[in-house]
Amino acid sequence: MTSPPAALSALAEQRADARAARDFAESDRLRDEIAAQGWAVRDTPDGWTLAERPPYDVLPSVRDLSDRSDLPATRRCTVALLAEGWPDDLRACVEAVLAHAPEDVVVVLLDNGDVDGCGAAVHALATAHPGRVEEMHVERPAGWGEARQALLRQDVAAVHVLMDLSTVLEGDALSPLLAALDDETVAGAGWRGVDVADGWTEFADAGPGEVEALLGYLFAVRRIAALQVPLPAKARFYRNADIEWSYLLREAGAGRLVAMDLPVRQGRHRGYHDSDPAYRDRESRRTYDRFLQRFRGREDLRLRNR
Repeated sequence: MTSPPAALSALAEQRADARAARDFAESDRLRDEIAAQGWAVRDTPDGWTLAERPPYDVLPSVRDLSDRSDLPATRRCTVALLAEGWPDDLRACVEAVLAHAPEDVVVVLLDNGDVDGCGAAVHALATAHPGRVEEMHVERPAGWGEARQALLRQDVAAVHVLMDLSTVLEGDALSPLLAALDDETVAGAGWRGVDVADGWTEFADAGPGEVEALLGYLFAVRRIAALQVPLPAKARFYRNADIEWSYLLREAGAGRLVAMDLPVRQGRHRGYHDSDPAYRDRESRRTYDRFLQRFRGREDLRLRNR
Protein backbone atom coordinates (compact mmCIF):
# COMPACT_ATOMS: atom_id res chain seq x y z
CA MET A 1 0.00 0.00 0.00
CA THR A 2 1.33 3.43 -0.99
CA SER A 3 1.90 5.82 1.89
CA PRO A 4 0.32 9.27 1.53
CA PRO A 5 2.66 12.21 0.93
CA ALA A 6 3.46 14.28 4.00
CA ALA A 7 1.75 17.31 2.45
CA LEU A 8 -1.53 15.39 2.25
CA SER A 9 -1.24 14.28 5.85
CA ALA A 10 -0.82 17.93 6.79
CA LEU A 11 -4.00 18.78 4.87
CA ALA A 12 -5.84 15.98 6.66
CA GLU A 13 -4.70 17.39 10.02
CA GLN A 14 -5.93 20.84 9.00
CA ARG A 15 -9.26 19.31 8.01
CA ALA A 16 -9.54 17.59 11.39
CA ASP A 17 -8.89 20.94 13.09
CA ALA A 18 -11.57 22.59 10.92
CA ARG A 19 -14.08 19.89 11.83
CA ALA A 20 -13.29 20.27 15.51
CA ALA A 21 -13.93 24.00 15.15
CA ARG A 22 -17.18 23.20 13.29
CA ASP A 23 -15.91 25.05 10.24
CA PHE A 24 -17.52 22.59 7.86
CA ALA A 25 -17.05 24.75 4.77
CA GLU A 26 -13.28 24.69 5.29
CA SER A 27 -13.42 20.99 6.14
CA ASP A 28 -15.20 20.26 2.85
CA ARG A 29 -12.74 22.44 0.92
CA LEU A 30 -9.78 20.53 2.34
CA ARG A 31 -11.48 17.19 1.66
CA ASP A 32 -11.96 18.22 -1.98
CA GLU A 33 -8.36 19.39 -2.23
CA ILE A 34 -7.18 16.01 -0.95
CA ALA A 35 -9.53 14.23 -3.37
CA ALA A 36 -8.20 16.24 -6.29
CA GLN A 37 -4.78 14.72 -5.59
CA GLY A 38 -6.18 11.19 -5.80
CA TRP A 39 -6.73 10.45 -2.11
CA ALA A 40 -9.74 10.09 0.18
CA VAL A 41 -9.77 11.13 3.81
CA ARG A 42 -11.98 9.10 6.13
CA ASP A 43 -12.93 9.93 9.67
CA THR A 44 -12.36 7.25 12.31
CA PRO A 45 -12.98 7.09 16.06
CA ASP A 46 -9.25 7.71 16.52
CA GLY A 47 -8.92 10.57 14.04
CA TRP A 48 -8.61 10.05 10.30
CA THR A 49 -7.06 7.85 7.63
CA LEU A 50 -5.96 8.51 4.07
CA ALA A 51 -6.49 6.02 1.27
CA GLU A 52 -5.93 6.21 -2.45
CA ARG A 53 -9.19 6.99 -4.21
CA PRO A 54 -10.74 4.05 -6.04
CA PRO A 55 -11.62 4.27 -9.75
CA TYR A 56 -15.29 4.97 -8.95
CA ASP A 57 -17.26 7.62 -7.13
CA VAL A 58 -17.98 7.10 -3.42
CA LEU A 59 -20.68 9.15 -1.72
CA PRO A 60 -20.53 9.89 2.00
CA SER A 61 -23.77 8.05 2.84
CA VAL A 62 -26.98 6.64 1.35
CA ARG A 63 -28.62 9.98 2.06
CA ASP A 64 -26.52 11.41 -0.77
CA LEU A 65 -27.93 8.97 -3.34
CA SER A 66 -30.38 10.35 -5.89
CA ASP A 67 -34.09 10.31 -5.14
CA ARG A 68 -36.09 9.44 -8.26
CA SER A 69 -39.30 8.52 -6.47
CA ASP A 70 -41.35 11.05 -8.45
CA LEU A 71 -40.19 9.80 -11.84
CA PRO A 72 -42.38 7.44 -13.87
CA ALA A 73 -41.26 3.86 -14.35
CA THR A 74 -38.97 3.56 -17.36
CA ARG A 75 -37.76 0.02 -16.67
CA ARG A 76 -39.64 -3.22 -16.09
CA CYS A 77 -37.65 -4.69 -13.22
CA THR A 78 -34.67 -3.94 -11.00
CA VAL A 79 -32.96 -6.49 -8.77
CA ALA A 80 -31.47 -4.60 -5.82
CA LEU A 81 -28.58 -6.11 -3.85
CA LEU A 82 -26.75 -4.87 -0.77
CA ALA A 83 -23.01 -5.59 -0.90
CA GLU A 84 -21.93 -5.77 2.74
CA GLY A 85 -19.12 -8.30 2.59
CA TRP A 86 -18.54 -11.75 1.10
CA PRO A 87 -17.56 -10.66 -2.43
CA ASP A 88 -17.46 -14.26 -3.69
CA ASP A 89 -21.12 -14.67 -2.76
CA LEU A 90 -21.88 -11.35 -4.45
CA ARG A 91 -20.28 -12.50 -7.70
CA ALA A 92 -22.08 -15.86 -7.64
CA CYS A 93 -25.45 -14.23 -6.96
CA VAL A 94 -25.10 -11.60 -9.69
CA GLU A 95 -23.77 -14.00 -12.32
CA ALA A 96 -26.73 -16.33 -11.68
CA VAL A 97 -29.19 -13.46 -12.12
CA LEU A 98 -27.55 -12.43 -15.37
CA ALA A 99 -27.57 -16.02 -16.62
CA HIS A 100 -31.25 -16.68 -15.92
CA ALA A 101 -33.19 -13.42 -15.73
CA PRO A 102 -34.86 -11.77 -18.74
CA GLU A 103 -32.46 -9.45 -20.53
CA ASP A 104 -34.42 -6.32 -19.60
CA VAL A 105 -33.85 -6.95 -15.88
CA VAL A 106 -31.17 -4.66 -14.44
CA VAL A 107 -29.12 -5.45 -11.33
CA VAL A 108 -28.33 -2.51 -9.04
CA LEU A 109 -25.58 -2.99 -6.47
CA LEU A 110 -25.12 -0.82 -3.39
CA ASP A 111 -21.64 -1.09 -1.91
CA ASN A 112 -22.56 -0.35 1.69
CA GLY A 113 -19.25 0.72 3.21
CA ASP A 114 -16.70 -1.31 1.21
CA VAL A 115 -16.78 -4.27 3.61
CA ASP A 116 -14.19 -6.96 2.80
CA GLY A 117 -13.32 -5.32 -0.50
CA CYS A 118 -16.86 -5.36 -1.87
CA GLY A 119 -16.34 -1.97 -3.49
CA ALA A 120 -13.88 -3.41 -5.99
CA ALA A 121 -16.10 -6.45 -6.61
CA VAL A 122 -19.13 -4.22 -7.28
CA HIS A 123 -17.12 -2.05 -9.67
CA ALA A 124 -15.74 -5.08 -11.51
CA LEU A 125 -19.23 -6.49 -12.04
CA ALA A 126 -20.59 -3.17 -13.29
CA THR A 127 -17.61 -2.76 -15.63
CA ALA A 128 -17.96 -6.30 -16.99
CA HIS A 129 -21.72 -5.97 -17.60
CA PRO A 130 -22.50 -2.44 -18.79
CA GLY A 131 -26.21 -1.84 -19.11
CA ARG A 132 -27.08 -4.88 -16.99
CA VAL A 133 -25.31 -4.02 -13.73
CA GLU A 134 -25.27 -0.58 -12.11
CA GLU A 135 -23.12 0.43 -9.14
CA MET A 136 -23.43 2.78 -6.20
CA HIS A 137 -20.88 3.22 -3.42
CA VAL A 138 -21.20 4.87 -0.02
CA GLU A 139 -18.53 5.37 2.60
CA ARG A 140 -20.62 5.11 5.76
CA PRO A 141 -22.64 1.89 5.95
CA ALA A 142 -26.34 2.25 6.63
CA GLY A 143 -28.71 -0.13 8.38
CA TRP A 144 -30.87 -2.55 6.40
CA GLY A 145 -34.02 -0.44 6.33
CA GLU A 146 -32.29 2.82 5.46
CA ALA A 147 -30.10 1.23 2.78
CA ARG A 148 -33.02 -0.64 1.24
CA GLN A 149 -35.15 2.51 1.20
CA ALA A 150 -32.35 4.41 -0.55
CA LEU A 151 -32.22 1.70 -3.23
CA LEU A 152 -35.96 1.94 -3.67
CA ARG A 153 -35.95 5.75 -3.91
CA GLN A 154 -33.44 5.77 -6.74
CA ASP A 155 -35.13 2.97 -8.71
CA VAL A 156 -37.08 3.71 -11.88
CA ALA A 157 -38.54 0.23 -12.48
CA ALA A 158 -42.15 -0.83 -12.24
CA VAL A 159 -41.08 -3.79 -10.10
CA HIS A 160 -38.40 -3.60 -7.42
CA VAL A 161 -36.86 -6.89 -6.26
CA LEU A 162 -35.20 -7.28 -2.88
CA MET A 163 -32.68 -10.10 -3.03
CA ASP A 164 -30.17 -11.56 -0.59
CA LEU A 165 -26.67 -12.62 -1.62
CA SER A 166 -27.38 -16.15 -0.39
CA THR A 167 -30.09 -16.56 -3.03
CA VAL A 168 -28.83 -18.19 -6.22
CA LEU A 169 -31.09 -18.55 -9.24
CA GLU A 170 -30.98 -21.91 -11.00
CA GLY A 171 -33.52 -20.91 -13.62
CA ASP A 172 -35.73 -17.98 -14.55
CA ALA A 173 -37.30 -17.21 -11.18
CA LEU A 174 -38.09 -13.60 -12.04
CA SER A 175 -40.56 -14.08 -14.90
CA PRO A 176 -43.06 -15.94 -12.65
CA LEU A 177 -42.78 -13.17 -10.06
CA LEU A 178 -43.40 -10.50 -12.68
CA ALA A 179 -46.36 -12.46 -14.02
CA ALA A 180 -47.84 -12.68 -10.52
CA LEU A 181 -47.65 -8.90 -10.24
CA ASP A 182 -49.72 -8.53 -13.42
CA ASP A 183 -52.62 -9.19 -11.03
CA GLU A 184 -53.38 -5.73 -9.66
CA THR A 185 -54.55 -7.19 -6.35
CA VAL A 186 -51.01 -8.50 -5.70
CA ALA A 187 -48.50 -6.07 -4.18
CA GLY A 188 -45.63 -8.51 -3.73
CA ALA A 189 -44.50 -11.96 -4.79
CA GLY A 190 -41.58 -13.96 -3.51
CA TRP A 191 -39.82 -17.23 -3.01
CA ARG A 192 -40.59 -17.90 0.65
CA GLY A 193 -43.47 -16.78 2.80
CA VAL A 194 -44.49 -17.14 6.43
CA ASP A 195 -47.56 -16.79 8.62
CA VAL A 196 -47.63 -15.78 12.24
CA ALA A 197 -48.04 -18.86 14.43
CA ASP A 198 -50.66 -19.11 17.19
CA GLY A 199 -49.96 -16.74 20.02
CA TRP A 200 -47.82 -14.45 17.85
CA THR A 201 -44.71 -16.11 19.28
CA GLU A 202 -43.07 -17.30 16.06
CA PHE A 203 -43.39 -17.48 12.29
CA ALA A 204 -44.22 -20.65 10.36
CA ASP A 205 -43.36 -21.46 6.74
CA ALA A 206 -46.51 -20.94 4.71
CA GLY A 207 -45.81 -22.73 1.44
CA PRO A 208 -47.00 -21.52 -1.99
CA GLY A 209 -50.01 -19.24 -2.24
CA GLU A 210 -51.15 -16.16 -0.39
CA VAL A 211 -49.10 -15.48 2.72
CA GLU A 212 -49.05 -13.04 5.58
CA ALA A 213 -45.44 -12.04 4.99
CA LEU A 214 -42.68 -12.54 2.43
CA LEU A 215 -39.02 -13.03 3.30
CA GLY A 216 -36.34 -10.85 1.78
CA TYR A 217 -34.39 -13.70 0.18
CA LEU A 218 -36.28 -12.93 -3.04
CA PHE A 219 -39.15 -10.45 -2.73
CA ALA A 220 -40.58 -8.65 -5.78
CA VAL A 221 -42.79 -5.68 -4.97
CA ARG A 222 -44.74 -3.24 -7.05
CA ARG A 223 -42.67 -0.03 -6.86
CA ILE A 224 -45.64 2.33 -6.58
CA ALA A 225 -46.92 0.40 -3.56
CA ALA A 226 -43.49 0.22 -1.93
CA LEU A 227 -42.95 3.97 -2.23
CA GLN A 228 -46.23 4.59 -0.43
CA VAL A 229 -45.27 2.26 2.44
CA PRO A 230 -41.62 2.89 3.41
CA LEU A 231 -39.45 0.11 4.75
CA PRO A 232 -39.01 0.18 8.54
CA ALA A 233 -36.34 2.84 8.99
CA LYS A 234 -35.38 1.65 12.49
CA ALA A 235 -34.48 -1.84 11.24
CA ARG A 236 -30.71 -1.96 11.22
CA PHE A 237 -30.61 -5.72 10.67
CA TYR A 238 -32.66 -7.60 8.07
CA ARG A 239 -34.11 -10.30 10.33
CA ASN A 240 -37.85 -9.79 11.04
CA ALA A 241 -37.73 -6.47 9.16
CA ASP A 242 -38.97 -8.05 5.93
CA ILE A 243 -41.91 -9.50 7.89
CA GLU A 244 -42.59 -6.14 9.53
CA TRP A 245 -42.63 -4.47 6.11
CA SER A 246 -44.93 -7.17 4.71
CA TYR A 247 -47.46 -6.46 7.44
CA LEU A 248 -47.12 -2.72 6.89
CA LEU A 249 -47.88 -3.20 3.19
CA ARG A 250 -50.94 -5.31 3.93
CA GLU A 251 -52.15 -2.99 6.68
CA ALA A 252 -52.01 -0.09 4.22
CA GLY A 253 -54.13 -2.02 1.72
CA ALA A 254 -51.33 -2.19 -0.85
CA GLY A 255 -52.42 -5.67 -1.92
CA ARG A 256 -51.95 -9.36 -1.35
CA LEU A 257 -48.61 -11.14 -0.94
CA VAL A 258 -48.00 -14.49 -2.63
CA ALA A 259 -45.21 -17.05 -2.31
CA MET A 260 -44.21 -19.30 -5.20
CA ASP A 261 -42.16 -22.42 -5.91
CA LEU A 262 -39.20 -21.14 -7.92
CA PRO A 263 -35.92 -22.48 -9.34
CA VAL A 264 -33.83 -21.07 -6.52
CA ARG A 265 -31.32 -22.45 -4.05
CA GLN A 266 -29.93 -20.85 -0.95
CA GLY A 267 -26.23 -20.85 -0.26
CA ARG A 268 -24.81 -20.11 3.14
CA HIS A 269 -26.87 -17.29 4.59
CA ARG A 270 -23.91 -15.33 5.87
CA GLY A 271 -26.06 -12.35 6.89
CA TYR A 272 -27.34 -14.59 9.67
CA HIS A 273 -24.69 -17.25 10.31
CA ASP A 274 -21.62 -15.03 9.96
CA SER A 275 -22.86 -11.86 11.64
CA ASP A 276 -21.87 -10.93 15.16
CA PRO A 277 -24.30 -13.03 17.26
CA ALA A 278 -24.82 -10.37 19.92
CA TYR A 279 -25.59 -7.68 17.34
CA ARG A 280 -27.77 -10.06 15.30
CA ASP A 281 -29.86 -11.16 18.25
CA ARG A 282 -30.21 -7.68 19.74
CA GLU A 283 -31.38 -6.05 16.52
CA SER A 284 -33.63 -8.98 15.58
CA ARG A 285 -35.33 -8.74 18.96
CA ARG A 286 -35.80 -4.99 18.64
CA THR A 287 -37.51 -5.42 15.30
CA TYR A 288 -39.68 -8.26 16.55
CA ASP A 289 -40.72 -6.28 19.62
CA ARG A 290 -41.65 -3.35 17.39
CA PHE A 291 -43.63 -5.71 15.16
CA LEU A 292 -45.53 -7.10 18.16
CA GLN A 293 -46.29 -3.65 19.56
CA ARG A 294 -47.95 -2.67 16.30
CA PHE A 295 -49.55 -5.86 15.05
CA ARG A 296 -50.08 -8.31 17.90
CA GLY A 297 -53.75 -9.15 18.05
CA ARG A 298 -54.49 -7.82 14.56
CA GLU A 299 -56.50 -10.88 13.59
CA ASP A 300 -57.84 -8.98 10.58
CA LEU A 301 -54.36 -9.38 9.06
CA ARG A 302 -54.17 -13.10 9.71
CA LEU A 303 -54.91 -15.72 7.08
CA ARG A 304 -57.05 -18.13 9.03
CA ASN A 305 -57.62 -20.71 6.32
CA ARG A 306 -54.33 -22.57 6.74
